[in-house]
Amino acid sequence: MNPFDGSNPREALEQVAALLRCSPTSAEVASYLDKHDQLRHLREDFLVPKIADLPPSDLTLVDGSAECIYLVGNSLGLQPKKARKYLEEELDKWAKTGVHGHTEGSRPWAWAENNIEELMAKVVGAKAEEVALMNGLTVNLHLLMLSFYKPTAARHKILLEHKAFPSDHYAVESQIRLRGFDPQQSMLLVSPRQGEHTLRTEDILETIEKEGDAVAVVMLSGVQYYTGQLFDMAAIAEAGHRKGCYVGFDCAHAAGNVELKLHDWGVDFACWCSYKYLNSGAGGLAGAFIHEKHRDDIRPANRGELYAMLSYILRV
Repeated sequence: MNPFDGSNPREALEQVAALLRCSPTSAEVASYLDKHDQLRHLREDFLVPKIADLPPSDLTLVDGSAECIYLVGNSLGLQPKKARKYLEEELDKWAKTGVHGHTEGSRPWAWAENNIEELMAKVVGAKAEEVALMNGLTVNLHLLMLSFYKPTAARHKILLEHKAFPSDHYAVESQIRLRGFDPQQSMLLVSPRQGEHTLRTEDILETIEKEGDAVAVVMLSGVQYYTGQLFDMAAIAEAGHRKGCYVGFDCAHAAGNVELKLHDWGVDFACWCSYKYLNSGAGGLAGAFIHEKHRDDIRPANRGELYAMLSYILRV
């Protein structure tokens, strides 16, 4: 039995529980899913920390030599076993060739991002020419917002979820202030209904329909970091475009975690990091996406805008 054929996660758990005649929260269900996971062999490609190597804790009731149960890949992915090999190859090249490593060898440093643009494009469902690998997540978000957020007196709002990742919230607020608007008036926050923890898609779409004429940019997460909710990005993009809004997503918790089709969904822009579910390690290059349809109508931020942004950020 493959519980994931045509099922959403909840339905899959209920199917397995029915098969095993136990509760969906039973350890038997978890064991069954582990045993039948077609990708379980990939676990062997990563280094899982040993309990004894983690910060001090009471180890009297556990085996310190055992691998920990790692549930924080949303903050930092596990180290791939091949990472050390690749790093040592580059350190060896640096030692032997010095500055020539920028332009020589199988992976010249000067064009390092070119080695993985096509691979990254596949991860986010884009064309290679729509993807750039550079900077960090929030820097890329600022650069994208500088290009896409062009507020007017009539259309100046940015729609985002109430509990957006803090750096996203601050970036949006900064962009609004940078353009001379008041976040109290221009930040349109959507919240779950009373007593609920996730946003209903119909509520997001209704907000876009109701407020869309005043919204310049819809800027949501792909996967909400606080609740784990996967947003219906295709439906949100379609609704936003119907009202004349640009639609972008922070895919930091989505890239490498869920299937993305940024090009096919018509998303205008997106950004993400690579150290979470893509396991690049702390400081890994971040990514940015701009749909090819904007090749002629969206231009990178000019030097004056970049200077103004940096001055504002440093000032606050």
